[in-house]
Amino acid sequence: MLQQTGVQRVREKYRQFLRAFPSLRALAGAEYRDVLAVWKGLGYNRRAFSLKRTAEIIVAEHGGRVPRDMDTLAALPGIGKATACAVLAYAFNEPVAFIETNIRRVYIHFFFPGTGTVADSDILPLVEKTLDRRNPREWYDALMDYGTMLRSSESHPNRRGARYRRQPPFEGSVRQARGLILGALLQAACSSESRLAAQTEMKPGLLARALAQLVSEGFVVRGRGGYRITAGSPGL
Repeated sequence: MLQQTGVQRVREKYRQFLRAFPSLRALAGAEYRDVLAVWKGLGYNRRAFSLKRTAEIIVAEHGGRVPRDMDTLAALPGIGKATACAVLAYAFNEPVAFIETNIRRVYIHFFFPGTGTVADSDILPLVEKTLDRRNPREWYDALMDYGTMLRSSESHPNRRGARYRRQPPFEGSVRQARGLILGALLQAACSSESRLAAQTEMKPGLLARALAQLVSEGFVVRGRGGYRITAGSPGL
């Protein structure tokens, strides 16, 4: 949930999600539309589908227990190496080095003052050297809290990071259109393109592009009665 989304928006959704799906088995056995309904409001809906699919894989292949192996974790849908490291650090208190936006901000602020562009490959060795190997979970908590503080008090150090990209406008984007379509399909089990256009008040070209993406990626399926949210596993 915290990928590309701030803590304030995540906090209450996190509680709601755990109430709805209190275990990996509960999440694995849920319908995709039910997972999406609880996720609604967080955005980046691909993450909800990935989380659901990940739960299915962990239950089917790992006995319902989150893997403690880096490569296995990183291969799960929507995770990758950085999130796998975060899981190892927070769930298992393993001393692994990783970078996320607040961590990056702290290291750029302290170790690269006045430097133009800073690559993560320059930051990661410093994270390795300074990592508290006895209690990495608490160390990362402190780093992230400090990074959040720096965001409000400094001139945005992450803008000097090589990975920094200004977020494109959300209004009128395909990302917004995808979210509107999924929201409409949560209200009606199945909708035609014309009904979706009326529900979302979206321009036909944008609606067609967003629908085509959702269908090609397996999040939405088209049947005789129109479009609906997938009941199976999207191609993540």
